[in-house]
Amino acid sequence: MLTGADLTILMRATLAALLGFMIGWERKATGAPIRARTAALAAMTAASLVALTERLYPDETIRVVAGVVTGIGFLGAGTILRSATGEVHGLTTAASLWAMSAVGMAVGAGHELLGVLLALVVYFTMAISEWPLVTRLAQRRARQKAEAAGSQPCQPSSESEASDDPPAAT
Repeated sequence: MLTGADLTILMRATLAALLGFMIGWERKATGAPIRARTAALAAMTAASLVALTERLYPDETIRVVAGVVTGIGFLGAGTILRSATGEVHGLTTAASLWAMSAVGMAVGAGHELLGVLLALVVYFTMAISEWPLVTRLAQRRARQKAEAAGSQPCQPSSESEASDDPPAAT
């Protein structure tokens, strides 16, 4: 039979999974090497481990949090790849997994509103390059650079996993 504490932990894990799914969906939409389920499972696991540890072994919470951070580091490292040309891919995806573990830990510790707000900050940080205003500003900047260089304007490439800088002229 589920107790009230069990239901609380289940609800926290579910919320963390939904927030992770939101971030994973954004990564999938951009063609990243991660899917929504991975981010959802990472956030849910972090929330579950923190919530269970706080409930059952409160003196061990700090060790579990350290273990979650270490485990997510290994997951993130698996998403980082170097192409044959030396270009690095997957950094943003690895960072999003790390961020989602923090969201999961916040939710698991009972700070649900903080977890939701952190997930929104993560989402907007990753999705800003897709906003029309940012795209137009990048295109305008590319035209100005091209005109200053005396050449034809070129379209900026979309933000890649290799760089966390805003889109610029190629």
